[in-house]
Amino acid sequence: MSREQYQTVKEIADLLKVNEATVRRWIKDGELRAIDIGKGWRIGPEDLDAFLEGHATRPAARPNGETNTAPDLTEAQSTKEPKN
Repeated sequence: MSREQYQTVKEIADLLKVNEATVRRWIKDGELRAIDIGKGWRIGPEDLDAFLEGHATRPAARPNGETNTAPDLTEAQSTKEPKN
């Protein structure tokens, strides 16, 4: 991976419209993988993608238009016998 693909904490903060301190906290807490190159943290595109995927509210759509979803438990729960 070339260096041009890595982004700084400031660039990630600007991209996500959050404070730089927030990005640094994500790195410190291990939520966002980053590389310390001496002049500061750098975040690779795959690491940013993984972070965003991990914070998504629902799975991304597959190329064929389907979504990666967990089984719907509401139907299974409604067919259960009530406890007496």
